[in-house]
Amino acid sequence: MSLSKKRKVDTECRVFQEKWSSSYLFTEVNGKAVCLVCSQHVAVLKEYNLRRHYVSLHADKYDNFQGQRRREKVNELYLIANEIALAFSEGEFVKTCMMKASEIACPEKRQAFANISLTRNTVADRISDLSADLDSQLKQKVKSFIAFSVAIDEGTDITDVAQLAVFIRGVDDTLTVTEEFVDLVPMTDTTTAADIFTALVGALDRVGVDWSRAVSLATDGEPSMIGKKAGVVKKFRDKVQSANGGHDFWTFHCILHQEALCCKSLKMDKVMKVVIQTVNFIRSKSLNHRQFDSLLREKDHIYGLPYHTEVRWLSRGAVLRCFFDLREEIEQFMEEKGKPVLEFHCAEWMQDLAFMVDVTEHLNNLNKQLQGRNKVVTQYYDSIRSFKLKLLLWETQLTGGNAAHFPCLKNVCTTQSVADMKRFKDKIMGLLLEFEQRFQIFGELEKNFKVLCSPFTVNPSDLPVRIQFEIIDLQCDSDLKGKFAAAGLNTFYQNLLPGCPNLTALAAKLLCMFGTTYLCEQVFSVMSINKTKLRSRLTHKHLNHILNLAAAQDVTPDIDELVKTKRCQVSGVK
Repeated sequence: MSLSKKRKVDTECRVFQEKWSSSYLFTEVNGKAVCLVCSQHVAVLKEYNLRRHYVSLHADKYDNFQGQRRREKVNELYLIANEIALAFSEGEFVKTCMMKASEIACPEKRQAFANISLTRNTVADRISDLSADLDSQLKQKVKSFIAFSVAIDEGTDITDVAQLAVFIRGVDDTLTVTEEFVDLVPMTDTTTAADIFTALVGALDRVGVDWSRAVSLATDGEPSMIGKKAGVVKKFRDKVQSANGGHDFWTFHCILHQEALCCKSLKMDKVMKVVIQTVNFIRSKSLNHRQFDSLLREKDHIYGLPYHTEVRWLSRGAVLRCFFDLREEIEQFMEEKGKPVLEFHCAEWMQDLAFMVDVTEHLNNLNKQLQGRNKVVTQYYDSIRSFKLKLLLWETQLTGGNAAHFPCLKNVCTTQSVADMKRFKDKIMGLLLEFEQRFQIFGELEKNFKVLCSPFTVNPSDLPVRIQFEIIDLQCDSDLKGKFAAAGLNTFYQNLLPGCPNLTALAAKLLCMFGTTYLCEQVFSVMSINKTKLRSRLTHKHLNHILNLAAAQDVTPDIDELVKTKRCQVSGVK
């Protein structure tokens, strides 16, 4: 008995037809038809199957939408997906809120809101499309960069997978600055310098960078990053200089990390030890914490006592400030618990505490100035230089017993018979020396910074020969001098194009430099919000898509273009 050959539908060359998009609200994903409304898959590309799905599930809602109205409906769905890109599951919650609001504000539009599909799968697919569009736009921008820099940092997610965050900051031939997220690369095995370098090169090659145009690299300063013989920085520099013929390449240890490390040079452990032990005694036990909060409420205090977290930049200053402000209540509470803090009765320790409160507050203010996006590296230089001058001023004033800029120390000293402020002079000088040592790169770049920020006051004879004539011509141009005072650095140097090629090339290199890994830290915060214990199975791919949308700055998704690729021209459908 002969057996008939088994039919295989995947060999029948079935092709998705564009007219099905408008007729049945389907699109093609990886060779399968996917419903734009409910994201269900139809395995066989056959018109009967698509029509049956549409008629049985969606026709009653969507038959009234024809022509332009259907295109607008899909456009709305993509816009909403972009806004809720923090997580896929929030779509249904958002729709519930929209429905409740529509019943109150515009009940006649309730059905229009009900027709919007925001299921998990639908939102996930749209977020993937939006992320892919951003990635495509970034690749186009990277091709136009005449100079670019990279910032990287390594973090760990809730599942203990190491994640390498990569950002790029580039300048094109019009001196327009673009600062964008490139990739979050999961590292599921070891995180040696070779592993990180391989992941970094792969991420940058994926977007098509020209290695000869790399200017600088900013890292978090970990040993695997900055190792002199085999660190990521060394490998990266070698690769870039082999491409650019050995030209200068700069590396930055994140200025924010450096500033936080400078704080540790104060070496006031005897103060911090007592503060941390006392705070932990109050906060670690629920009963103690409740009773202390009750005491604060009785005395009309509206805030409590926070924990100290070593890895958080501003934590030390916040804890010290609260501890100092609540010192009377803390002393009373600890005595009631039979754990008196004897240091409260030591004049020298109280002065040390007050000094630490004041100096960490100054350091926290500096830290906040250094944070932020789209900063030019010269702004970091200005902030650090300003703080070093303040340290010199404080050293002089404390030597003379003047605590004008240390209000807590001044307050404590006025209530005590013995006050010796001169001993804090050495602390300030030690802090100044630490700043000098850790920010030496600014000294190396200082001449270039002056050219960029003050081109009308620099001495041409002190500059490289190739830009001397351009600087002289610039300094003699009254019109440009007026524009410099009114415009920002980016805008001003754009006015020099297409002239002054050497000066604008220098400007491009400095404008594209990263000074910190602040953007990487921000991305890790978004990652921690999205990938939690309750959402630990979020895939690396989907996490990357979410972060790509959340971190986008200068590039926005082209939703209109996305809609066009999903459906045909409705005017051709009868």
